Amino acid sequence: MDENKVPDWLSWAREIQSMCQTGLAYSKSEYDTMRYKRLLEIAAEIVETHTGIPEDTLVRNFSAQPGYATVKVDVRGAVVKEGEILLVKEKKDDMWALPGGWADVGEHPSRMVSREVLEETGFVVTPKRVIGIYDANRSPVHLEFYHAYKIIFLCEITGGSPRISDETSEVRFFGFDDVPPLSGYRTTIRHLCDIRAHLEDPGMPTVFD
Repeated sequence: MDENKVPDWLSWAREIQSMCQTGLAYSKSEYDTMRYKRLLEIAAEIVETHTGIPEDTLVRNFSAQPGYATVKVDVRGAVVKEGEILLVKEKKDDMWALPGGWADVGEHPSRMVSREVLEETGFVVTPKRVIGIYDANRSPVHLEFYHAYKIIFLCEITGGSPRISDETSEVRFFGFDDVPPLSGYRTTIRHLCDIRAHLEDPGMPTVFD
């Protein structure tokens, strides 16, 4: 079995939720609105059955996503110093990841990743190129409900010094062969292997799913 395959129940719930979100945005009749809201409840019931998250909590969360359903974007900075990769320890799960986070509306991708790295690590960096663009929902760990793409930038340190943040409890460099337990839906071994491959072959093209 493919370890990266999204569970069927999650695929179904995601598709139903996204169709309902878009349908509610363009619904022209009360009857259609009622049907989409009921389908939204069914999507929440599916997720509740498999996760234990209360249905009413899920419905409120689903309903807070207005307009046409589209993909979220996660940006991550690959910062390498003397052959070691910079990772942060996430307070949410005590696991390690590349610094980064959800993209903000209105900000350039390159500025966004620079800001995220600075906020989470204390280092000032300059993005140099894109390592890869990934389907974040097809990693071995499927914890995020909404569909997301992950963009990893190779960055160069230009200043600053290591410090923790509200979201991170440790900031450290690790050898690629000695990485700690990873926060699977933030950073995977595949991501680190692609970063290492780009360092060994600067002419390697951008990876994409």
